[in-house]
Amino acid sequence: MKFFLPMKPPTVTHHDKQLHAFMRGGKPCAVLHDTPELKAAHAKLHAALAPYAPPAPMSGAVRLLVKWLFPAEGRANGSWKTSKPDTDNLNKALKDEMTRLHFWRDDAQVCSEIIEKFWADIPGVYIEVMEL
Repeated sequence: MKFFLPMKPPTVTHHDKQLHAFMRGGKPCAVLHDTPELKAAHAKLHAALAPYAPPAPMSGAVRLLVKWLFPAEGRANGSWKTSKPDTDNLNKALKDEMTRLHFWRDDAQVCSEIIEKFWADIPGVYIEVMEL
Protein backbone atom coordinates (compact mmCIF):
# COMPACT_ATOMS: atom_id res chain seq x y z
CA MET A 1 0.00 0.00 0.00
CA LYS A 2 1.31 3.44 -0.96
CA PHE A 3 -0.22 6.85 -0.33
CA PHE A 4 0.58 10.54 0.11
CA LEU A 5 -0.82 12.77 2.85
CA PRO A 6 -0.75 16.36 1.55
CA MET A 7 -0.13 18.45 4.67
CA LYS A 8 2.41 20.50 6.51
CA PRO A 9 3.96 17.73 8.64
CA PRO A 10 3.63 18.23 12.39
CA THR A 11 6.90 19.17 14.09
CA VAL A 12 5.67 18.35 17.60
CA THR A 13 6.89 14.93 18.73
CA HIS A 14 6.26 12.51 21.59
CA HIS A 15 9.00 14.32 23.54
CA ASP A 16 6.69 17.33 23.85
CA LYS A 17 5.06 16.37 27.13
CA GLN A 18 4.06 18.32 30.22
CA LEU A 19 5.34 17.22 33.61
CA HIS A 20 2.80 17.36 36.40
CA ALA A 21 4.39 16.97 39.83
CA PHE A 22 2.35 16.39 42.97
CA MET A 23 2.49 14.80 46.40
CA ARG A 24 0.77 11.48 47.13
CA GLY A 25 0.86 10.11 50.64
CA GLY A 26 3.67 12.51 51.52
CA LYS A 27 5.83 11.28 48.60
CA PRO A 28 6.61 13.27 45.46
CA CYS A 29 5.08 11.90 42.24
CA ALA A 30 5.31 12.97 38.62
CA VAL A 31 3.19 12.16 35.60
CA LEU A 32 3.79 13.10 31.95
CA HIS A 33 0.83 14.34 29.92
CA ASP A 34 0.52 15.15 26.21
CA THR A 35 0.55 18.88 25.50
CA PRO A 36 -2.37 20.36 23.56
CA GLU A 37 0.00 20.73 20.59
CA LEU A 38 0.91 17.03 20.72
CA LYS A 39 -2.76 16.06 20.94
CA ALA A 40 -3.45 18.24 17.89
CA ALA A 41 -0.59 16.60 15.96
CA HIS A 42 -1.97 13.13 16.75
CA ALA A 43 -5.46 14.22 15.66
CA LYS A 44 -4.11 15.68 12.41
CA LEU A 45 -2.25 12.45 11.58
CA HIS A 46 -5.23 10.29 12.56
CA ALA A 47 -7.61 12.25 10.31
CA ALA A 48 -5.19 12.13 7.37
CA LEU A 49 -4.46 8.39 7.77
CA ALA A 50 -8.04 7.21 8.38
CA PRO A 51 -9.09 7.04 4.70
CA TYR A 52 -6.19 4.65 4.01
CA ALA A 53 -6.80 2.27 6.92
CA PRO A 54 -6.98 -1.30 5.61
CA PRO A 55 -10.09 -3.45 6.06
CA ALA A 56 -8.06 -5.85 8.22
CA PRO A 57 -4.75 -5.37 10.04
CA MET A 58 -1.59 -6.88 8.60
CA SER A 59 -0.68 -9.99 10.55
CA GLY A 60 2.98 -10.64 9.76
CA ALA A 61 6.23 -8.73 9.56
CA VAL A 62 5.88 -5.24 8.08
CA ARG A 63 8.19 -2.79 6.29
CA LEU A 64 7.38 0.89 6.71
CA LEU A 65 8.87 3.52 4.41
CA VAL A 66 8.12 7.14 5.29
CA LYS A 67 9.26 10.32 3.56
CA TRP A 68 8.57 13.46 5.57
CA LEU A 69 8.36 16.43 3.19
CA PHE A 70 8.63 19.80 4.93
CA PRO A 71 7.84 23.14 3.22
CA ALA A 72 10.94 24.18 1.24
CA GLU A 73 10.43 27.90 1.86
CA GLY A 74 13.37 28.90 -0.36
CA ARG A 75 15.45 25.74 0.13
CA ALA A 76 16.19 23.38 -2.75
CA ASN A 77 13.27 21.04 -3.46
CA GLY A 78 14.25 17.49 -2.51
CA SER A 79 17.26 18.49 -0.41
CA TRP A 80 17.83 16.68 2.90
CA LYS A 81 16.40 18.26 6.05
CA THR A 82 19.17 18.00 8.63
CA SER A 83 17.46 19.94 11.42
CA LYS A 84 14.96 18.86 14.08
CA PRO A 85 12.66 17.09 14.53
CA ASP A 86 14.54 13.78 14.47
CA THR A 87 13.17 11.05 12.21
CA ASP A 88 12.64 8.55 15.04
CA ASN A 89 10.62 11.10 17.02
CA LEU A 90 8.52 11.99 13.95
CA ASN A 91 7.70 8.36 13.26
CA LYS A 92 6.57 7.61 16.83
CA ALA A 93 3.32 9.57 16.49
CA LEU A 94 2.75 8.24 12.98
CA LYS A 95 3.16 4.61 14.08
CA ASP A 96 0.95 5.20 17.12
CA GLU A 97 -1.87 6.46 14.89
CA MET A 98 -1.36 3.68 12.34
CA THR A 99 -1.65 1.18 15.19
CA ARG A 100 -4.87 2.84 16.43
CA LEU A 101 -6.26 2.62 12.88
CA HIS A 102 -5.35 -1.10 12.65
CA PHE A 103 -2.79 -0.99 9.84
CA TRP A 104 -1.21 -3.82 11.88
CA ARG A 105 -2.03 -5.54 15.16
CA ASP A 106 1.01 -4.19 17.03
CA ASP A 107 3.73 -1.79 15.94
CA ALA A 108 6.26 -4.44 17.04
CA GLN A 109 5.41 -6.04 13.68
CA VAL A 110 7.31 -3.21 11.96
CA CYS A 111 10.59 -5.06 11.39
CA SER A 112 12.01 -2.77 8.73
CA GLU A 113 11.82 1.03 8.69
CA ILE A 114 13.13 3.54 6.22
CA ILE A 115 12.55 7.11 7.40
CA GLU A 116 13.70 10.13 5.43
CA LYS A 117 13.05 13.85 5.66
CA PHE A 118 13.39 16.43 2.94
CA TRP A 119 12.58 20.01 2.05
CA ALA A 120 9.87 19.98 -0.62
CA ASP A 121 7.81 22.36 -2.73
CA ILE A 122 4.78 20.14 -2.03
CA PRO A 123 4.80 19.30 1.71
CA GLY A 124 3.31 16.12 3.09
CA VAL A 125 4.03 12.58 4.17
CA TYR A 126 4.62 9.78 1.67
CA ILE A 127 4.01 6.32 3.15
CA GLU A 128 4.58 2.78 1.91
CA VAL A 129 3.51 -0.20 4.00
CA MET A 130 4.21 -3.76 2.91
CA GLU A 131 4.07 -7.18 4.45
CA LEU A 132 7.42 -8.97 4.38
